[in-house]
Amino acid sequence: MKKAYSFGIIAVCLAAALWGVDQVVIRPNLFHLENVAMIVFLEHLVGFLLMSTFAWYGLKEIKKLKLSDWGSFFWVSLFGGAIGTMAIVKALILVQFHHFSIVALLQKLQPVFAIIVAMILLKELPRKIFYAWAALAIVGSYFVTFGFTLPEMSVGNNVLFAALYAILAAFAFGSSTSFGKYALRKVSFKTGAYIRFGMTTIITFLIIAFTGSFSFFEKVVPKDFMFFLIIAFTSGAFGMMVYYFGLKRIPASVSTICELTYPLTAIVLDFLVHGHILSLGQWFGAILLVWSISRIATLKTGIKKG
Repeated sequence: MKKAYSFGIIAVCLAAALWGVDQVVIRPNLFHLENVAMIVFLEHLVGFLLMSTFAWYGLKEIKKLKLSDWGSFFWVSLFGGAIGTMAIVKALILVQFHHFSIVALLQKLQPVFAIIVAMILLKELPRKIFYAWAALAIVGSYFVTFGFTLPEMSVGNNVLFAALYAILAAFAFGSSTSFGKYALRKVSFKTGAYIRFGMTTIITFLIIAFTGSFSFFEKVVPKDFMFFLIIAFTSGAFGMMVYYFGLKRIPASVSTICELTYPLTAIVLDFLVHGHILSLGQWFGAILLVWSISRIATLKTGIKKG
């Protein structure tokens, strides 16, 4: 049991690290495609087709799923797959794949949203001190974004809008952790990843159809599919299977903390690859953010049913 728990933590941290590598090293090569729904659709389509070559054996598991199970997979696919991924890609496009550290650090708000969603949907009530640490995390996120300066509330201020998209992604990913844990009760991690990628592929295709964005496919060149394949074998399909392998072995509350390996990896790579260093004000915000989140993590054991 202890070994399975350790393997679970390692797997989730590895998957999160792959997401960080994707954000800094791989995904910038797709910047020219512009349309985020199309990028997410092709990413999931390639991953889904690759998994289809071996995931067919999970049909017996799929047939046993009830409506509530499909509802959980739909939430994970819509928020964790479509909305969350599109939001983070949009944030990176707005800053032209610069300011990785800002976008990545704001992902540290993810555990706050995970606990809030659990409180609303699962009736889990955190200790009162949680609200103080959550407020401090929000203050820290402000300084991470703007440092010691006031935000310019103009339409052209891409950093502001990128920060808002990053916070939306943190909510989407954070809210999906508990639903993902619930959805994996009756299926293997491979089947879970297969369903998640299949449903997200359908959702993003419908978004493209509804918004009339098919013209953006003209921008796709053969070289882009090489990067989609790289994503599939690293942070995409492979990363999702590794993540679900870990999530089945550890509590969702532990997983959401382990997933913070993602922004940490992105920040380190942003410095090593691009030489970007946070300002003094942003370092101050990062310390507040990390400190408050670490305190929230220790409060998870104090959650009780309402």
